[in-house]
Amino acid sequence: MATISQKIFSRASGSARMVEPGEIVEADIDFAMSHDGTSVLAIKAFREMGSVEVWDPERVVVPFDHIVPANNETTAELQKEVRAWAQEQKISNFFDCGSGVCHQVFPEQGFALPGLLVVGADSHSCTYGAFGAFGTGVGATDMAEIYSCGRLWFKVPETIAVRVSGRPRPFVSAKDIALMVIGKLGADGATYKAVEYTGPAVEALSISGRMTLCNLGVEMGAKATMVPPDKKTDEWLMGRARLPYKPVHSDPDSYDYVYDYDITDLEPQVAVPFRVDNVRPVSDLAGLEVDQVFIGTCTNGRLEDLEVAARIISGKQVKARTLVIPASREVLLEALKTGIIETLAKAGAMIGPPGCGPCLGAHMGVLAEGEVCVSTSNRNFPGRMGKGGLVYLASPATAAASALQGHLAVPGI
Repeated sequence: MATISQKIFSRASGSARMVEPGEIVEADIDFAMSHDGTSVLAIKAFREMGSVEVWDPERVVVPFDHIVPANNETTAELQKEVRAWAQEQKISNFFDCGSGVCHQVFPEQGFALPGLLVVGADSHSCTYGAFGAFGTGVGATDMAEIYSCGRLWFKVPETIAVRVSGRPRPFVSAKDIALMVIGKLGADGATYKAVEYTGPAVEALSISGRMTLCNLGVEMGAKATMVPPDKKTDEWLMGRARLPYKPVHSDPDSYDYVYDYDITDLEPQVAVPFRVDNVRPVSDLAGLEVDQVFIGTCTNGRLEDLEVAARIISGKQVKARTLVIPASREVLLEALKTGIIETLAKAGAMIGPPGCGPCLGAHMGVLAEGEVCVSTSNRNFPGRMGKGGLVYLASPATAAASALQGHLAVPGI
């Protein structure tokens, strides 16, 4: 009996037998990603190691997303250096400013595939597990090693099965499910574990919803977060997949831990500063004055996220300053074509270029001391969007409702 993680690591390490949880393996990487921020450190380490050429330029993916466009001369110079290195290394999978957030671009471009071992120099690389891959984040020096030889040491993780059943209420989304689970398990409840979301409520989610679930896995300490691949996965990847792929699934009763949750009575959730696991129903805090609303990021900047926000806001005017950033150019173009962007702009929202935007507090929408932001992002730590700001994490529906009311609001009420 074996899990998705065991099967992927057995294949990637070339093991003649099924590897076991806790075992240390050296595994071949299928695709590796570093963005404009982490590439700088990874390239520096790569050169300090004496490496000259990457192991396979077709397997290295470099999107620019964290500070785009550049916010000052220092950033511009660093980005110029990364562009030059990518050209020197003949890395064809380079996606410059405006392409979108790395964790949206990577799957859109067909690199996140069932059964693959994919890594990113960013902690939210667990997003790729939405496609049945083992996606995980690594540090910049680890990425330098991967650049050099395409391999890395891993400890095979134990697997937690999170089985979700029940039919959600209106405006209860994957973000609310993810926050609920993080609130239950805690910020360290899945440390160095693989989390596999299963059950009828997960199967009913769109690919976008599954990406939201997996994106937040690292916020409970998970090494990887996965949804078993199915027909929806194949349909979404049709015409995108860079390689033929072979899905793998966990065998029955192969999990190390199992948690069951019924979401029938789940209300919209919010993570209160300064912890992602400090989760409460939105109704508990309804009426809290809001200065800014941010809809976007690798967590909730996809088309269905913008669509639900537009549906709630349509024909009205926002009372809090509202920033909307599509997760990728592909999302932006579709949102333009369908009128979603026009609807949001007419309501008073500001539309930003595809990228991370204010999520990391580098530029665009940074908060002043004491200001409150309802954000669809994934972290609300001190200083996340400005050293004195307060970030409340919620779904696009809750964010849109709050933008309209000027205070934290339950969508649909």
